[in-house]
Amino acid sequence: MTVLPGAEPYRHEGGEVGVLLCHGFTGSPQSLRPWAEHLAGHGLTVSLPLLPGHGTRWEDLQVTGWQDWYAEVDRELRALRERCTRVFVAGLSMGGALALRLAALHGDAISGVVVVNPANKVHGLSAYALPVARHLVRTTKGIASDIARGDGAELGYDRVPLHAAHSLRTFLRLVDGELPQVTQPLLLLRSPQDHVVPPADSARILGRVSSVDVTEVLLEQSYHVATLDHDAERIFDESLAFIGRLAPSVGKEGTTAGG
Repeated sequence: MTVLPGAEPYRHEGGEVGVLLCHGFTGSPQSLRPWAEHLAGHGLTVSLPLLPGHGTRWEDLQVTGWQDWYAEVDRELRALRERCTRVFVAGLSMGGALALRLAALHGDAISGVVVVNPANKVHGLSAYALPVARHLVRTTKGIASDIARGDGAELGYDRVPLHAAHSLRTFLRLVDGELPQVTQPLLLLRSPQDHVVPPADSARILGRVSSVDVTEVLLEQSYHVATLDHDAERIFDESLAFIGRLAPSVGKEGTTAGG
């Protein structure tokens, strides 16, 4: 299968502090690439994998499920832990849910969590019909490119396979039950105007995690794919400051590019 131009995974060998970035459902690393490059530019070791079934054709997503997507980020996390002394996890939308599950299951091995418009539930009456509908209808319309910027575009599928959507629903319910196991410092950035994930998802996550060190940032100028939107630089700056506060070596000599 051929990966779409721009959807390739991204990795950067930097200093002793690593960050794993997780992209969203039906999306690709393209939506997080500027964020990854910003962190890499400040000397961090960065991993931004391409989730199975993504970045090619929607038909490939049809035959994957949450176990495949989670296994990929879990593998990447283990590789980062071998390479780095401190590791952070981050994600957009479903990628936020993936990051939260990594935090719940890996505990102290993860130093902090950053999520942007994290998903917690598949919404709408159609969600309850998925177990049956997926056997009758193959796809529904896509959810990509919810961006306020006129020149912004997300590289994602224009169709959502219902088998994969059903698996996503199962996964989000699983993660919701594991949220109390999340104890790490948490930075949650959300867009009040989001046409894919409602504010209720962020509120639910904030209400269920056990983290004491929690920061919530509103992205007033952006829609769902805020990492490619007007507030992208704010996400980059806030996440770098968050990581730097928890891992003070970031930005010091020996850990930055050219340091």
